[in-house]
Amino acid sequence: MPSFTPTPSLPATGAERAQPPDERVRQAVGEPAWIRRTLIGLAVFTLAAILLVPLAAIFHQAFHKGWSGYWAAITSPDTFSAIRLTLLACAIAVPLNVVFGVAAAWCIAKFDFPGKNFLITLIDLPFSISPVISGLVFVLLFGAQGVFGDFFIEHGIRILFAVPAIVLATVFVTFPFVARELIPVMQAQGTEEEEASITLGAGGWQTFWRITLPNIKWGLLYGVVLCNARAMGEFGAVSVVSGHIRGETNTLPLHVEILYNEYDFTGAFAVASLLAFLAVITLIAKKILERGVRSDIADVQASREGALHS
Repeated sequence: MPSFTPTPSLPATGAERAQPPDERVRQAVGEPAWIRRTLIGLAVFTLAAILLVPLAAIFHQAFHKGWSGYWAAITSPDTFSAIRLTLLACAIAVPLNVVFGVAAAWCIAKFDFPGKNFLITLIDLPFSISPVISGLVFVLLFGAQGVFGDFFIEHGIRILFAVPAIVLATVFVTFPFVARELIPVMQAQGTEEEEASITLGAGGWQTFWRITLPNIKWGLLYGVVLCNARAMGEFGAVSVVSGHIRGETNTLPLHVEILYNEYDFTGAFAVASLLAFLAVITLIAKKILERGVRSDIADVQASREGALHS
């Protein structure tokens, strides 16, 4: 049979021998420098075209008539009413979602029970339904021809085209955020610390306040930031149930739409700049809290590895 002799590899040059092994491996399996630079350039260009240019255009149009025009737009009574209603909806929706999110994440991460997967599916439901459809559901429930419409009309309770409907719609579209941020954090932490606390005689509330809550603080704050950002910027569901009553049921996004449709471009972009400013603050807070969440998960994993090695 014919024999095959392996082809000898070429000896490394002096420059290659001088390079660290990790550098030679990176050059062998990595992309050429021009590909990396091209990809980075495309990413920066896309970021500028999609985010930075529209953001700059908002502030440019907002100050198109100078500071006086901008100030007049954001201090008008209708704008103040929209700001108050937006803050009111957030002040009610966010705490409710915090309570629900912590309870749901606790049940899902700490216990096994029938219907657990169904509960997770329900939590994700607002992500899969258009906000306009969710607003329409509230119209079918609380409208004059709705399921509960006659009952509330007879008792003089106004739900639709009023503040209660706006709050309900905001709660519905934002309730997954806190739970979805806490579930992976609680699952990563496990139940060992809580079980040890109860074994040592602590009660349920003591265990929650002294063990569970400190461990999930970063994930909880992260979920609150995302929930609050979505609540302030929600348009679809709130637009369906609000009735667009100027000075009464218009949130900031709805007020921007009305001003733009009335060709008050300076006012529309001035109010939009408030939302853009809040979005920038939310983004900064999100990045800070992400570090805290990663740090908590890393600490839990490190403690588990240390326990296994010991």
